[in-house]
This record gives sequence, structure tokens and C-alpha cells, in this order.
Amino acid sequence: MRVKRQPGSMQGEQVLLEVMTALSSSLDLKEAFSESHRILSRVLAADFGGLCVSNPGAPGQYDWPMVQDMPQVFFDRYPEISDACFVSSAVIRRPNTVLRDTEMLSRRQMHDSAMYAYCREMHMPVERVLSVLMDLGLGWHSGFTLYRETRKAFTEKERSFLQRLTPILARTVRNCRMMEDLAHQGDLLEQLFRHTGLDSIVLSPPTTELMRTPRSTALLHRWFPDAPCGRFGLPQVLLDALEGLRRSISGPDVLTFRRPGRSLKVTFLRLPGQSGRMPWALVFQEVQHGAQAPAEWRKRLTPREMDVVERVLNGWDNQTIADDMDSSLNTLKTHLKRVYAKLAVPSRAKLILLAQEHGAGAEGWPPRS
Repeated sequence: MRVKRQPGSMQGEQVLLEVMTALSSSLDLKEAFSESHRILSRVLAADFGGLCVSNPGAPGQYDWPMVQDMPQVFFDRYPEISDACFVSSAVIRRPNTVLRDTEMLSRRQMHDSAMYAYCREMHMPVERVLSVLMDLGLGWHSGFTLYRETRKAFTEKERSFLQRLTPILARTVRNCRMMEDLAHQGDLLEQLFRHTGLDSIVLSPPTTELMRTPRSTALLHRWFPDAPCGRFGLPQVLLDALEGLRRSISGPDVLTFRRPGRSLKVTFLRLPGQSGRMPWALVFQEVQHGAQAPAEWRKRLTPREMDVVERVLNGWDNQTIADDMDSSLNTLKTHLKRVYAKLAVPSRAKLILLAQEHGAGAEGWPPRS
């Protein structure tokens, strides 16, 4: 008989720490979730469980890195029965929100559903469900679901417990997916150092730097030229975020810094412990986006007016631009009027369209008739 422990106050905090430790024990998704699921199924008294990663843009593409006590036929048939899955159809409408089966459909509707019948045919009787769809970004989703074969419902306390855990589960899936190719290639630090698509710094707080890719220092100097620095020569804003993550199990682990036409995303990854150390990787991704101002505009506009144009092309509104440039809203509007006059455009929309057309022409598209 399964013994159930309620995830209340102090005990719930201890279980959260246990699960977080299990999730950070490996960058292999199956390994990380297998141990954490063992803890969760004990605390939440679940009979079955599964983790699915999918791409909504690729119908039928499902990856199941972790399952517990579920028959193989369920996964073999899932692509053909997914349209009848009342769980996925409910959680996809409310991403990052944990739902119980009673919040998905009524008991009668559940018993009349094709999915309920499929599960019983596959010798996986499902009576109660607790599930969440996690939006991992870049179009990828991950579903984590616990099932009971008894009619004892999941409680609100249990739902709230899994809701608190959801950001940590999502972070683990995302980080493992980000690093899985490297994690399977031998020494992780060496692979991080050699990966041409990533810039990173690996630390063992509070005193040791383990690794730094060649371009990461120049990138930090470019993005934080005047920022106060602390240990390891890192901007204090990054050190403060890292310290917050070390102290909290649910703090934000991605910071995004924006400038006209580009952004810098800093992802904090807690790596598996090595030789008594608990290392963290700061992974930097610099992205160019938005329409670019044509080079010839610099001959017509002042440097200040170009600063305004670049921010407009980046999609910023007037108040945001004024705040960023430390000017009044009226001054900004004056700059814009002068820009429109010098470039002979009547509006903001036409300015953006003109920049896009110049950018397309530079690439030879659209073709000329």
C-alpha cells in the first residue's frame, strides 16, 4: 500500500529542496527527472507519470525522456490518439498552470472520453490527473503529468505544491535541452569551451572561476562598459542575480539586456557537482533583430537623431525611448519631426517600412521586374 505524505509547510519546503537537488544532479533529462519523479510520486501518491517534450509546429513529434510505470504501447500509439487527449487539450490553453482533471472536464465527460477508454485498453486505468504544460520558449513545450488509478482526487494543496515546482521543472527541461549535446560528448567544461555557438563563464561560487570562453570577456566589455564590477570581473548585476539563484529555488534564471537592434540573453545554469564543487555556468547569447537603419541615413541625420531612429526600428515606444535617452517626451517628438522631414516620410510606420525596404534591397529581394 502506498504511504502518502502531505506536502505541507516545513515538509513541503524540504521536499522542494530534495526535488531541486535531484533535478540539478545531471544534465541528462532522463536521469534528472527519474530521481525527482521518484520523490514526487511518493509525496503526491501518483501511480503513473510522464514527461513529454513536443514542438507544436511539428505535429506528431513527441519525445518522452521520462516515464514511470506506463506501458510502452501508450507512447507507441500517442501520436495517433493525441487529438483525443483531454489532458493536453486542457493544459495547452493555460500554459504554466497546473490543472487537476476536474478543471479539465467533468467526471462524466472524462469517463465518456476516447482517451479514458484508450488508457483502460492499455491496462493503464486513469481516474485522476494532475498536469502542467510548460512553455520552454522558441516554440517548444513540455508536459509533466501525474496519474492515479484510484478515484481519490488530487487536492488543492497538492496542486499548489506542483505549481510552486513548475518553474524549476521548466528550467531543468530547458537547460538539459540546451546542453544535452555537450553533456554526451565527454568533459562538459571542455565542450562548453569549444562550442563555437556559445560564450560562457563557469564559476564555483564564491571564490573560483573554472572556465571562460575567449570571446566572453570582450562581450561583457561591450555590453557593460561602465557597469560596477565585482568578483571575477563580472558586472555586479550578474553577480547579484547569481547570488539570488544560489539562495532561492525559484528565482529568475534568465536576464535579457536590450539595445537598439540587438539583445543579450544571459542564462544561469546550475551544473552537476564536481569534486565537491557546485558550479554555475553563465551562458551568453547575443541576438541581432529588427530592421536596420540604412547606412546613407547617417549622412542626413545627426548622431542624436540616429539614436532615435535605431530605437524606433527596434520597436520601442516614445516614452521608452525618452527614458532611455534621458530626454523629455517633447524633446523626443521634436527629434522625430526632424527625422521625418529629413527622410521625407510622413509617419513612424513609413519610417520602419522604408528601413525594411532598404534592407531587403541590400539582399537582392524583392526581385526587380
